[in-house]
Amino acid sequence: MLLNRRYAFIMMLALPWLLSSCAGMYFRDAGKPPMPPPRFGLSDWPYQEYWTGIVFNGAKIGFSHFILASSSSASDHFDIRSEAVMRFRFLSFDKKINLKSCDQVAGDLSLRHFDYEYDLDDNLLKLTGQRKDSMLEIDIVTQGQQRRQTLTLEGKVYPTSIINLYPLMHGLEVGRSYTYMVYDGETQTVSPVEQTILAYEESDLYAGRAFKIKTRFHGQEVTTWMDSKGKPVLEMSMGGVIISALESKSTAMKYLAQAALNKAETLLDFSLIKSNVPIKDPQKLTFMEVVLSGIYNNLKMPVDERQQCQRRDQEVFCRIQSQIADRKSPDQIRLHDGTEQYLQPSYVIPSYDQRIRQTAREIVMKADGTHQRILLLIDWMRDNIRQEPVDVFSALDVLEGKKAECQGHTFLYAAFARALGIPTRVVNGIVYSAEFQGFLYHTWAESLLDGRWIAVDPTFRQVPADATHVKLIEGENVADLLPLVDLVGKLKLRVIQMH
Repeated sequence: MLLNRRYAFIMMLALPWLLSSCAGMYFRDAGKPPMPPPRFGLSDWPYQEYWTGIVFNGAKIGFSHFILASSSSASDHFDIRSEAVMRFRFLSFDKKINLKSCDQVAGDLSLRHFDYEYDLDDNLLKLTGQRKDSMLEIDIVTQGQQRRQTLTLEGKVYPTSIINLYPLMHGLEVGRSYTYMVYDGETQTVSPVEQTILAYEESDLYAGRAFKIKTRFHGQEVTTWMDSKGKPVLEMSMGGVIISALESKSTAMKYLAQAALNKAETLLDFSLIKSNVPIKDPQKLTFMEVVLSGIYNNLKMPVDERQQCQRRDQEVFCRIQSQIADRKSPDQIRLHDGTEQYLQPSYVIPSYDQRIRQTAREIVMKADGTHQRILLLIDWMRDNIRQEPVDVFSALDVLEGKKAECQGHTFLYAAFARALGIPTRVVNGIVYSAEFQGFLYHTWAESLLDGRWIAVDPTFRQVPADATHVKLIEGENVADLLPLVDLVGKLKLRVIQMH
């Protein structure tokens, strides 16, 4: 059983910040802030670079490096370069993440051009883009696959690298609020950022005094403590689970040697959801009733014939059955009418790619009917794709590398299925692991078979998947998964009955 890579990736990219509920324990009012409020333009910015160390759940997992300089290609533009390097252990494997970005911005921080490179376990994703009038044109490349994305813009758009620069440029004054639009390479979307300068504080966790800034982005609330020169002296998130603080270059770089010796299962310990009762032979379970707590009110649990959920106060009661009665229902008709979207390709599920299409056709050459096609796809993946916690960006990474974790297996299966005309969607949730005596975050698929959505787990090779698969959300893109960030480390489950 493997932790879904996207959940971990999102947590890392969330750039460590602290929720205000923990702040009262460590922070004190620092008196009157400096007047006039600190404010700088890029031409006289008070620093050019800084280094930070990144800690996840008490273990150091990486560092980041930020550089601001005048652009060599345009006299009135500036280059913002940043790099984040993370390394940690998961299921006895070394995980490596390297994120590089270069943003060219105008003097007001608005985006002009960018180059991003994301390296996850040696799988690469590259994004290059530029603004042209009211359009943002982006080229996305992974495993030799290239596609063009064009976004229509209204007004100024900024890169995510300026989020810690914007308040200082417009004035560090307690009570001020700012709202602006940014392009985010991880989700490949333009989304709003909301920032409020809440207080001026001192703390034992950093030297001197700093402005406390609350940021909201992609539904996540973030707090940063920034000194009067705009450096983020401390950033935390997820109730202090992820922490980032200024370090010297030498201290930050020492991390790589330390990480090589670190044997702690950083992500597994944090994400495991303990079960109140052990489940013997979970893959044989056909029915399970559970109570979930820690699910925030805005998250609506998916409901269909396989999974029925109902919120009661602060808990959600769910009944899951693996075998669905062979009958038509209004829900089946509704889903059947909307299946066209589940045949469409995407950059993570490139079902139009010739390599995907040809391989899928060869696998099912002798199949008789849709059900047998699905079984042959699962059997082929069992024999040809290794199960390893290797992070991927698309189904092509899996097809080329012949290894992946649960999300990669699902991406490839979904690409095969859609290429064969089988409507298939990606779902994300939790599933029971007998090895760890609890539930872990997991990704599987649902395919339309004879007018019914059937849960298909290519990692466990199950058609249909067992009743321990609890679906939390549907979606294949990073943006679809962002609501899950608030669940990791908070979600609890109690089994009521099963058979």
